[in-house]
Amino acid sequence: MPVSEEQAAWFADAFTKLVDNVDQAILGKKEVIRLVVTALLSEGHVLLEDYPGTGKTVLAKALANTIDGSNSRVQFTPDLLPSDVTGVTIYDQGKGVFEFHKGPIFASIVLADEINRASPKTQSALLEVMEEGVVTVDGVGHSVGAPFMVIATQNPVEQAGTYSLPEAQLDRFLMKTSLGYPDDATAVSLLMESSNRARATLVSPIIAAQSVASMSALTSDVFVDPSVMQYLQAIVTGTRTHKDVVLGVSMRGALALARTAKTWALSRGRGYVTPDDVRELAVPVLAHRIIVDPESEFAGVSAIDIVNRILVDVEPPAYRAA
Repeated sequence: MPVSEEQAAWFADAFTKLVDNVDQAILGKKEVIRLVVTALLSEGHVLLEDYPGTGKTVLAKALANTIDGSNSRVQFTPDLLPSDVTGVTIYDQGKGVFEFHKGPIFASIVLADEINRASPKTQSALLEVMEEGVVTVDGVGHSVGAPFMVIATQNPVEQAGTYSLPEAQLDRFLMKTSLGYPDDATAVSLLMESSNRARATLVSPIIAAQSVASMSALTSDVFVDPSVMQYLQAIVTGTRTHKDVVLGVSMRGALALARTAKTWALSRGRGYVTPDDVRELAVPVLAHRIIVDPESEFAGVSAIDIVNRILVDVEPPAYRAA
């Protein structure tokens, strides 16, 4: 059933309130917050490549508080074991049974801090739960519930003692973005309130987890004209045939862009997707899925440059409302 104007207006209003609420803790970063909320409502995960001290933990806590959900933080280190993330089964002698003790992955919003510092074995422990929302321990599946979102971070500067995320894991992240440093005016505002070290506590719940699920379900009914899907596919194909690319965007990446474009359209109060929705999300959704040719990368070409070039080269269709 197509999304009605009333449903689109309700979604856009709720989306704006979510963003504004989180913005109380993360000042001056509404566009990044919009992307993260879009990922949450698209049932995806976010990778933040950012410098230390830019508010990544505050963002995760503020988002969890906003949706009245739980949050946890896992500090990834080289000696972290998969069971430290997922949980472990322990034998209870008193009861004579094995009991599963949940790990920190069982939360609404999970901050995986400096994920590239853990070994590949521990990183891979996240793959199943990020894709299916289920943790399997000793052959038994345990659902993490909904909503569920992983916000992973990695430091772009200090790479000593780190393990690069494999392509299969990067592909599991719906988006990759960064908070960056605040502008001068925002920095001064934060400095004036420097006595408040727990900014996430300023954020009160404004929506229940059940409502988040309802918003997510509504996005599947957003109308997409075939010409817009052809435009999206042309962009994805462009990443696979570009001369500076070794590995282009997978089908999972194309589906991710289609899914987020629907959420993005609804956040603007529309029940249909436009080419602009696709364009605005192409870089955060696609760029991290591209492997750039080493020689081109050495010459200064980045995945973001490639996506932006493709957006210039691929002509968008004329569109109409549903």
